[in-house]
Amino acid sequence: MGIIKVENIRVFANHGCLKEETKIGSDYRVDLKVKADLQKSAQSDALKDTVDYVLLNRIVVEEMAKPSALLENVAKRIINRIFSEEQLVTVATVAVSKVNPPIGGDVEMVTIEMSEKRKA
Repeated sequence: MGIIKVENIRVFANHGCLKEETKIGSDYRVDLKVKADLQKSAQSDALKDTVDYVLLNRIVVEEMAKPSALLENVAKRIINRIFSEEQLVTVATVAVSKVNPPIGGDVEMVTIEMSEKRKA
């Protein structure tokens, strides 16, 4: 078993419960951590035998481009796509952070994190 992380994926997106948030948009950060069997790729040195982090990044960018009221909804869509498109992944953890959220305080970011195991 092994872990692949794709960290600090920065995107501009239009998520939020307030109309202004979805209209104006804001900056987001996404961090991924996936678990998979990496033994075959460690031996073969072949991309086809591992989890393609270019694909993981593309999934994040595409799902972040679809507006949602809640970050939980975005994180769940990202997890679902990872399991659908990358069969080697057994566990996926996604953290979606809204940078400088409009919550009336000096807050760097608000983060939701979801983790799921592949269903048998």
